[in-house]
Amino acid sequence: MKEKVKAPELRFPGFTDDWEERKLKDVVEKQIKGKAQFEKLAPGDVEYLDTSRLNGGQAILTNGLKDVMLDDVLILWDGSKAGTVYHGFEGSLGSTLKAYRTSADSKFVYQYLKRYQDNIYNNYRTPNIPHVQKDFLDVFTISVPRSDEQAKIGSFFKQLDDTIALHQHKLDLLKEQKKGYLQKMFPKNGEKVPELRFAGVADDWEQRKLDTIFNKIRNAFVGTATPYYVDAGHFYLESNNIKNGQINRDTEVFINDEFYNKQTDKLLHTGDIVMVQSGHVGHTAVIPQELDGTAAHALIMFTDYKEKTDSFFLNYQFQTYKSKIKLDKITTGNTIKHILSSEMKEFFIDYPSYEEQQKIGSFFQQLDNTITLHQRKLDLLKEQKKGFLQKMFV
Repeated sequence: MKEKVKAPELRFPGFTDDWEERKLKDVVEKQIKGKAQFEKLAPGDVEYLDTSRLNGGQAILTNGLKDVMLDDVLILWDGSKAGTVYHGFEGSLGSTLKAYRTSADSKFVYQYLKRYQDNIYNNYRTPNIPHVQKDFLDVFTISVPRSDEQAKIGSFFKQLDDTIALHQHKLDLLKEQKKGYLQKMFPKNGEKVPELRFAGVADDWEQRKLDTIFNKIRNAFVGTATPYYVDAGHFYLESNNIKNGQINRDTEVFINDEFYNKQTDKLLHTGDIVMVQSGHVGHTAVIPQELDGTAAHALIMFTDYKEKTDSFFLNYQFQTYKSKIKLDKITTGNTIKHILSSEMKEFFIDYPSYEEQQKIGSFFQQLDNTITLHQRKLDLLKEQKKGFLQKMFV
């Protein structure tokens, strides 16, 4: 029988001792059951800790009993995410949570439980309406090293978590800035100019129907395409590839030559705009050069410009709150929303000079590129943490 591994793959220098296998109860000095019920609390100076707060929500100060300290490990006991662990909060613990005050380094214990978070979800919860099983402390096994190695590991992951949180904060700020600029750089209802403009432009914006800008506003192929799907062929652009003004290729579908050749009159070209017409309706994107000649499925296509127009300017205008409200008014369907290409022909947009369009389109492209860069850095840090969690625990 293969002997159990007693040390992690990756360790700090100077540590060679085997880790000891224990039950979680052996490293928990005290279990605290959440008792605070928000509706029974009054304003005060103690944070009320519920899942909303633990997942980044706003702090709410109450007169509740402060029964949880910063070093305690918190675990959601009930609900669909029962078993989720948290750390670094103090306040009055909500009734769906429990807290562990540990004899081992609490940061180490927290990261160990995060390392095995999926295992907790899959093997230590009751079925149907999920609860963490009552004997969790008695049956969950944890491997622990010497206290000084625990402290080093806990501190390392705390620094990594702080770096991730900092990058997340920067990313959130950039996204909020973009929302603000979208509000200020396009005219509000009843206005002919935006609040914020580039130097050197002063003319009023026009109100234009989209069919005065495009020769063709029509549906891409709408029928069943699955019989023509192949493992390798022509990339087929679908609604799940269009989100928040951009094209993603997180999922890819390919079609064969026969079906692609039947779409030649509906192929998309660089600078064309596509819009999701069913489901998350109204999301748009500009076709980049690398997707010139792409076929599409269940999208509205805006093609063949009648005059010089900056496609990115239009794409960002569709992302404004004003446009989203107008789009919502022309969607149909209750469970699944739909929008018609005929409605989009009559859709009014705010239209400045081509020079101003270019400046606005370029500005938001640069902002999006910065957001994408920060998102990639954040994703990389999260992947690095996953790797360290795999290699630094038994």
